[in-house]
Amino acid sequence: MNRVLITGSAGFIGSYVVQEFLDAGWEVVGLDNFSKYGELTPPHLGHPRYQFHRGDAKDVRLLASLLQGCQHFIAGAAMIGGIAYFHRLAFDLLAENERITASAFEAAIQAWQAGTLQKITVLSSSMVFENANVFPTPEEAVRTSPPPSSTYGFQKLACEYFAQGARLQYGLPSTIVRPFNCVGIGEKRASADHEVLSGNIRLALSHVVPDLAQKVLKGQDPLHILGDGSQVRHYTYGGDLARGIRTCVEHPAALNEDFNISTATATTVLELASAIWQAVHGPQVPLRYVSDAPFPHDVQHRSPNVTKARELLGFEATTPLSVILEEVIPWIREQIQLGTI
Repeated sequence: MNRVLITGSAGFIGSYVVQEFLDAGWEVVGLDNFSKYGELTPPHLGHPRYQFHRGDAKDVRLLASLLQGCQHFIAGAAMIGGIAYFHRLAFDLLAENERITASAFEAAIQAWQAGTLQKITVLSSSMVFENANVFPTPEEAVRTSPPPSSTYGFQKLACEYFAQGARLQYGLPSTIVRPFNCVGIGEKRASADHEVLSGNIRLALSHVVPDLAQKVLKGQDPLHILGDGSQVRHYTYGGDLARGIRTCVEHPAALNEDFNISTATATTVLELASAIWQAVHGPQVPLRYVSDAPFPHDVQHRSPNVTKARELLGFEATTPLSVILEEVIPWIREQIQLGTI
């Protein structure tokens, strides 16, 4: 039976990835230290093929022991948050994530040299394209675009160079995955968050879908949006992202390649706000909105080319935004009642 180590397994994307691999019949070893949300009990905890460990993803000895018997390693652990993180934790994001990345590759190299590990799959980020000027942005633009302005984006780019270095020096096979704007259920207020107000509403996540949803559900009118609403994003369902990540792990054509994993559909923030507004209030209540000053590093246009994943892997993210909102909005309503966001 195939066995995979997933670091950051209790995180937002990580939880979707764990469930995807369990559903596909894999044995999964998970590692997380609950540093972002505090202790969680996801539905798959206790699954007979899921072995969870609470620990530090910077501990190379721990990683090496957990990799024993694993053919694959998904390096997903990282300090990550909404745009507010990029400014407030600019140094920590760079320093801590660099330590996490180096530890992951050191353990992976050991497991590769021992003859057990087949490949490491690295979760990079769409933020490597923070300053891209070609849209939709193909994978190869990572080498021709200006480097990211944020320390978070720059460190994610460094992750990709770690993969290059480990392959050139040690022969370690890898695949680079760049998720774009994951949307789904399960993300809660981070333990390190501080109060950020948008109008009369305290932002829980600084991620646009849950923050807009909670403002609409709490009756904010006019609705406050960050910037003028023309920012372009590709909102990708967490389940689709997880399926794309598993495809990148399993498919032979993914070996030593990099992939944008995303829906092909572009949506502006204002279009998103309108969709959420109508889902909550119906079309008979007109949307009124005001623009607040955007956060630093709020990229105006992030739009991936997904041709490579479709042609090489046969992967497409197929869940439309309307279906995502049918799942996310009731969950946000429930979390508001529980006081978790």
